[in-house]
Amino acid sequence: MNALCQSCPALQDYIVQTPAGEPTVNFADPQAVKTLNKALLAHFYGVAHWDIPEGFLCPPVPGRADYVHHLADLLAEDRDGAVPQQASILDIGTGANLIYPLIGVHEYHWRFTGSEIGAEAFASAQAIISANPGLSRSIRLRRQKEAASIFNGIIHKNESYDATMCNPPFHDSAAAARAGSERKRRNLGQAEDAALNFGGQQQELWCEGGEVAFILRMIAESKQFGRQVKWFTTLVSRGDNLPPLYRALSEAGTVKVVKKEMAQGQKQSRFIAWSFMDDNKRRK
Repeated sequence: MNALCQSCPALQDYIVQTPAGEPTVNFADPQAVKTLNKALLAHFYGVAHWDIPEGFLCPPVPGRADYVHHLADLLAEDRDGAVPQQASILDIGTGANLIYPLIGVHEYHWRFTGSEIGAEAFASAQAIISANPGLSRSIRLRRQKEAASIFNGIIHKNESYDATMCNPPFHDSAAAARAGSERKRRNLGQAEDAALNFGGQQQELWCEGGEVAFILRMIAESKQFGRQVKWFTTLVSRGDNLPPLYRALSEAGTVKVVKKEMAQGQKQSRFIAWSFMDDNKRRK
């Protein structure tokens, strides 16, 4: 914690003691969570300037890093165990926080294209790039202008990507998103009108049909770009969402489907990956 406070002195104001006398932060305080993220990104990933507008999703950094590291392992499997340097990655819905590109650029020197549909989130992500020298060489943003599209309008003709990644909207309605937020508040012992510690905007938290419907759209659209992308990947929040997705992947004609399980403390998560290329084509 001392090292984090050195990287981000503002964190000192949010340090509290556990019953055992250990330093921690109050995770029920959104400002404390955001400042902890600033410290983690500064200390571990060399991001000197990071901020997000009020009310936007403030992602837990270790869980996001897990996805990046497991994706690196997947790409390495096609290269005799060596993680590719300068891999080209498309982050679908990169968000105001730009979290996956920031981690991937620092850890693996990957090059990222981040797509984003929201104007304020796009501006926030661009501000992070502009505020940190060197990031503009590794991260570019593209605005998604069509709400119904995921890859269309983002992947250009003659472009190729080693992988895509996505943290899809979880809930199927605004009401479900609010109910999920209320559960988090209760678990943290917060009052009903308290701000949610990790925040989140509509596009970040819910879409019509929820996560399964979003990923089904992604699978259907991915067929058009099967020759331009080696691996399509997305987080899947719950294991019982997998069967309809596996059926859709089979019907889409995928050549290979992989599931990667991840764990952060008590939280279990996973991502699925699919490819329309056989092993030999992906290794080229």
